[in-house]
Amino acid sequence: MQAKLRIRRFNPEVDAKPWWGEYTLENVLRTDTVLDLLHRVKWEQDGTLTLRRSCAHGVCGSDAMRINGANSLACKTLVSSLAGKGDTVRIQVEPILGLPVEKDLLVDMEPFFDHYRSVLPFFINDGPPPADGRERLQSPEDRERFDDTTKCILCAACTSSCPVFWADGRYVGPAAIVQAHRFIFDTRDEGYDERLDVLADTFGVWRCRTIFNCTNACPREIKITEAIAEVKMAITSGKV
Repeated sequence: MQAKLRIRRFNPEVDAKPWWGEYTLENVLRTDTVLDLLHRVKWEQDGTLTLRRSCAHGVCGSDAMRINGANSLACKTLVSSLAGKGDTVRIQVEPILGLPVEKDLLVDMEPFFDHYRSVLPFFINDGPPPADGRERLQSPEDRERFDDTTKCILCAACTSSCPVFWADGRYVGPAAIVQAHRFIFDTRDEGYDERLDVLADTFGVWRCRTIFNCTNACPREIKITEAIAEVKMAITSGKV
């Protein structure tokens, strides 16, 4: 199979504005991933192509990008999911939106992680440990309450698919709310008041317009919009 790639390129040191690079690859397999193809472009045709990736198994969340107009992980997107019945597949690759582009497909993730850090994404419990010196226990039912949001890998696919975040980067974003949800509904944690105060702010959960882009973009299939709604209910009811 032949693959024709159209890649959004930008080098701030030499380019006044972004441009499209077009590359053709032969002997492409339907089981190849988009990351495999980007590697081939970089290793075989243009070594200046810049992208971020690490584990290549959909765990680290490093290689989120826009593939044929939709946010996805390049390492989890198979050629077979983009190809039709012909012998040529056309693939367009761009950096995720809403974050500053540093070079080509590489974006500055610091604004994203600033929002992540703002929701205190760590365990807070100043109470004495259990008398037996072991871990704080909780029931399977209590664990199930926040199980879905523990799956987040901080790839930013959800936040960078959100039109509200595109319009105003001060919005904390879906990923940060998901991370807060994971701790707010953990019965062992005692920092819910602080987190709910952060998310009740002008640029917190109330900026969400329930567009569902985030849910559709999530490579871990987290029910993000549902989690945001649960946080809104916790704020309005005062109950977790």
